[in-house]
Amino acid sequence: MDAHEVNRVRAKSALYVADVFASLPRKDQRSKGDCYLRGLMLDGRRKSIQAMAARLPDGNEQNLQQFVNQSTWDPVPVQRRIAERMLPLINPAAWVIDDVSVPKDGRMSVAVAPQYCGALGKRANCQVAVSVHAASDTSSCPLQWRLFLPKEWAADTERRTITRVPPEAWHREKWRLALDMLDTLADWGMRPPVVVADAAYGTNAHLRAGLAQRGIDYVLAIRADVSAHPFDAKPIAPDRKGPIGCWPQPRYRRPALSVAALAAGLGQEAFTSLTWRQGLRGALRSRFAAVRVRPAGKAVERPIRAAASAEQGWWDGVLPDCWLLIEWPEGAETPTEYWLSSLPADTPIADLVRLAKVRWRIEHDYRELKHGLGLDHFEGRSWPGWHHHVTLVTAAHAFLTEQRLAPKAPTPDSPSTRPSTPSRAS
Repeated sequence: MDAHEVNRVRAKSALYVADVFASLPRKDQRSKGDCYLRGLMLDGRRKSIQAMAARLPDGNEQNLQQFVNQSTWDPVPVQRRIAERMLPLINPAAWVIDDVSVPKDGRMSVAVAPQYCGALGKRANCQVAVSVHAASDTSSCPLQWRLFLPKEWAADTERRTITRVPPEAWHREKWRLALDMLDTLADWGMRPPVVVADAAYGTNAHLRAGLAQRGIDYVLAIRADVSAHPFDAKPIAPDRKGPIGCWPQPRYRRPALSVAALAAGLGQEAFTSLTWRQGLRGALRSRFAAVRVRPAGKAVERPIRAAASAEQGWWDGVLPDCWLLIEWPEGAETPTEYWLSSLPADTPIADLVRLAKVRWRIEHDYRELKHGLGLDHFEGRSWPGWHHHVTLVTAAHAFLTEQRLAPKAPTPDSPSTRPSTPSRAS
């Protein structure tokens, strides 16, 4: 937004800030929040505090630095209020789990470490944050963030002290951070219609089990090497050898196949051409098939066996079934994408495809958050500063989304406001 556009919505942004930042105890803090949001939304290639303060007529670099990096205001109530405003507005088809990386120089920025950096497509020095977004085909918004703390930070007292990492913050796998965020949102009375994620999360059987335990349906991308049994495969128990000893438990006698092998066995005639949405260049179409399968592997079987043993001491060996959705584009030699979904067996394949493909909205979010609103321009190094900045960027993104979705007032030249002209007959 240019300066004129920012001034035009100044009254709306003031009301927005008064509501979203109502939990901040002091009026001057809310005023700084308003200033920071305008700085994020104002045009400019760099959204560091110094650059924003120079562009704003009421910008004060020292005040903004103190507000973001030293002030003790709690970002959690702000995040909750943003989610409360955005969920009814977006009416999401799904919540999307994803993560974003920010390249960093040096080793003293909080949670920085050599790790895979999606922004660069290789292993590099960076920060990684996991996020949950509410998404529909027309809009989306981040609901929660968690900064991923690499293992080497767990025992690095010096860096933890300098960057003010709280004692309760330790290394947790990204999939666990995703479940933590869903639990936080559930505590606020917010529940996803379905959860969507890419293969980095969907391939993890522990995440799928965690969602199932919470009663949350999912459509998760998986790698081609994930193993599963056909739906009609049945476990068989061998005969008991002699009168002494335990009865053998049933198990599948044939090894599980990869989902790629299951897909290849279907044949191209099993695939149907479907459109899931309209893109900028026309309808987005591809060929899809959906079959019921039983995902396999130790990470799947062990929790089921343990639960059965705790309840009744016996497991019949039958693995739970779910949807396997496969995409095989026209002209491709083999299928290209795979998803597992816990949605009911009567779910139409068109619905599975639409949900599987809704992740595109999150790529749109990240582009706007990073390139337009300065998500990756934060130059502070502390844990509180990072969380304050990310919350403020989310607030700016939510405000802009509200403005885009608001009903447009009629213009002076629109038919509804144009004075009527008498007809010749009159």
